[in-house]
Amino acid sequence: MLFRETGDFNLPTIILLHGGGLSDWSWDKVAEILKSKYHIVMPVIDGHGDDGYTEFTSIEESAKKVIWYIDEKLGGKVFAIGGLSIGAQITAEVLSIRNDITEFAILESALVCPIKGTTMLTVPTYKLLYGLIKRRWFSRIQAKSLCVPEYDFERYYHDSLRMSRQTLINITLSNGNYELKDSITNTSAKVLIIVGSKEIRIMKKSAELLHSKIKRNQLYIAQGMKHGELSLIYTEKYIERLNALFAKRAY
Repeated sequence: MLFRETGDFNLPTIILLHGGGLSDWSWDKVAEILKSKYHIVMPVIDGHGDDGYTEFTSIEESAKKVIWYIDEKLGGKVFAIGGLSIGAQITAEVLSIRNDITEFAILESALVCPIKGTTMLTVPTYKLLYGLIKRRWFSRIQAKSLCVPEYDFERYYHDSLRMSRQTLINITLSNGNYELKDSITNTSAKVLIIVGSKEIRIMKKSAELLHSKIKRNQLYIAQGMKHGELSLIYTEKYIERLNALFAKRAY
């Protein structure tokens, strides 16, 4: 896992974890706006982007690497941790392991209810589809489904070419089998839970589960939006939600 930073190290730190198939570049617009007030860290999750040579293993292992970085480089605690999709799952895992590691957290489109049949279907399916992922036309379809802006397509496609088949399989298995830990109820963080109104039912179910488990949280349903669309496309609205969260220091 690589860690890209921007902004003044002496400012409060926000860690932003990208979604599966994306990379740190997907946070560039958010970071550009926030960096005047915050130190922004954008990890590159194993198997993605410039860390494509490292095989992704699991959400749990990724969470341990984030915690290691916070302990070694940031004094053991940060102002906020946020994530999209698998990045949100990693964030949820971090909160489950260390209840006092952050003051705020943002969980956007986090799948925390396991999908039945993930293990049985993933390996044979991705052995067949892996070659298609390298095709530009198929990559465009994938990018659209992930709400990747058109100006980021070339970076998305370039990163897709670097992702290994085993990493793709491991991401899908870990994502589909991830189950929320009961220990997340102990987190002291104030948490913003985001889900799009156009997301599939299990994503909405996951948001409701997080809402019921976490003591101090706000559930925001992004009306008319799909998976990850709020942060990836409607950056200003996403930052409005973050600023509203950070302004409520004692709810």
